[in-house]
Amino acid sequence: MNGRQYLKNQLPVLLVNLLGIITLSLFLLACGNSIQSILFLSCVWGAVVLLYLTVLYRRRKKYLENMLSMAEQLEERYIIPEVIKIPERADDQVFYQLLKMAEKSMLEKIGSVQRERSEYKEYIEQWIHEVKTPITALKLLCENNRSPFTREMLAELENINRFTEQALYYARSEHPEKDYCVREINLNDVVHSAIADSKYLLRQNHVTVTVDKMENRVYTDEKWVRFILNQLISNAVKYRTKQPVLHFYSTRKENHVLLSVADNGIGIAQSDISLIFEKGFTGQNGRTVPNATGIGLYLCKRLCDKLGIGLTAHSEGIGTRMVLSFQINHFVSDFLVE
Repeated sequence: MNGRQYLKNQLPVLLVNLLGIITLSLFLLACGNSIQSILFLSCVWGAVVLLYLTVLYRRRKKYLENMLSMAEQLEERYIIPEVIKIPERADDQVFYQLLKMAEKSMLEKIGSVQRERSEYKEYIEQWIHEVKTPITALKLLCENNRSPFTREMLAELENINRFTEQALYYARSEHPEKDYCVREINLNDVVHSAIADSKYLLRQNHVTVTVDKMENRVYTDEKWVRFILNQLISNAVKYRTKQPVLHFYSTRKENHVLLSVADNGIGIAQSDISLIFEKGFTGQNGRTVPNATGIGLYLCKRLCDKLGIGLTAHSEGIGTRMVLSFQINHFVSDFLVE
């Protein structure tokens, strides 16, 4: 609350009181009172007015600053009428009612949007489950009628299935805990499962895959980690070189198990490293690949954050190494062992 602006707003009050002082002074002077007594009364009147305005200014300033402080602490600031006291002043009560009306309108709008989002999400999930049936049928037909044509078709069907899975997991990424099952998994098993999911894509692009023996076990959701690995494999193939190589290995670092997915592809520019997990960002490499969307890594990072898994990217011009970091919870480990 600005003091200068406050005085400007109180200018009519000051002018009225000044006019009152002048009128009273003239009246007392006409009645034969001394100038000293008139000046004394005028000073007392002026002092009382200034004291009143000062006290009122301090009270209003404190009240408004408290309201601003409460509003800044709220995530949903439209609910401010629920946390402030009903004001005593008549003009403040009018603004309070306006805030209540705005809050009600906002809550109704938010409720409507949330219902629409929920219905759309349910439709997308249902549609994806329905479309998986013909995809699976086409896969069976192609596998039962092997030929160069069907092998190419199987690779494309893998791409279609990957895109549908991406849409499904994107829809569920806001609340993964609803479809989350934590249990002890072997990294070696989940890596081989992810490779099997993309076998036709890897074979079509002549990717050499090497997997080091991994005996590390972590506690997480196997399905979600498998999806993340499939996205990383897809990216490695998308930005491949003429003789692509994909290497999986794990290491132990303090209280973390690190699962690395390394390739010898075109790499990531240093200026893009910090931005690759942003939604829609494709960077310099995205200009050379026509089907780059900037959704895959964004979704991987979003899911990892929800699941408590670290995800980092490392590249020195040639090749890229994506690292998944699983935290070891010794309490959970000892409890399950017992």
